Amino acid sequence: MKKTCFLLATMIFAFYSCNSDDDSSPDPNPEPTENSIKLADDSTHGGILTDSEGMTLYFFSNDSGETSTCTEGCLSAWPVFYAEDIMVDEGLDAGDFATITREDGTQQTTYKGWPLYYFANDSEAGDVNGDGVNEIWYVAKPDYSLMYVHAQLVGDDGMNYIIDENGEYVEGDGDTFYITDAEGNTLYAFAPDTKDNNTYTEEDFSNDSVWPVFHVDIDRLPSILNADDFNTISVHGQRDQLTYKGWPLYYFGPDEAKGDNKGVSVPNPGVWPIVNTVTQEAPEATNEG
Repeated sequence: MKKTCFLLATMIFAFYSCNSDDDSSPDPNPEPTENSIKLADDSTHGGILTDSEGMTLYFFSNDSGETSTCTEGCLSAWPVFYAEDIMVDEGLDAGDFATITREDGTQQTTYKGWPLYYFANDSEAGDVNGDGVNEIWYVAKPDYSLMYVHAQLVGDDGMNYIIDENGEYVEGDGDTFYITDAEGNTLYAFAPDTKDNNTYTEEDFSNDSVWPVFHVDIDRLPSILNADDFNTISVHGQRDQLTYKGWPLYYFGPDEAKGDNKGVSVPNPGVWPIVNTVTQEAPEATNEG
């Protein structure tokens, strides 16, 4: 009897000893096995953002502000992308991603302030069928130098503006296409400027805080923009400035938030116009007198 009890105790001890050495119980907080956001290489677009399965993500030009404007029927073609745990591939910074709560109460992941979407007509990993759709949808990329938005122009005077068939800025409701920097800050031209010639900025840059010169090295652009339309000039031999179709580009100092385009009414509509793909080439300087 004593021998039997001893053998039973030995077997029980061995059982628990083995289990303590080989703990196969599930981890209550498992690490994700796949990054929730990946950086894929596309032969046309270069590095693009995808989900963990390689499905392409997109930006919406109408999202000029801090919220998503794709709602109701729009979502059937452009479903929202949301990742609860942000884990990213090398080459991406998790700090550039955030979460917004949409008007319908659902959540959506953003990249540098731009809400992210899928395209319903992408059927497999690597598809980029949504790029350029209606000139307002573009593959999401981490290296866009500029963005192309589609939004209402609201001047510093609080009035809504549109551009009529004659190219004049008139009061009215409707979205206008225009170029911004990569973060969505509006860029402007100055009507008195001439081709590749900044006529606004003082030599000591004393007025630069109101209309700061803008410059960025062009890398990747939304597919609607042509890199050949951009150039760089030197302002008073001190700073570089980007031009578009010969027009030097500026910020407007009082534009405080992503999506602001207050400069279109200052000091009068048309003096500081936005620029887009239908903007005419800047005129050559004339020698008078």
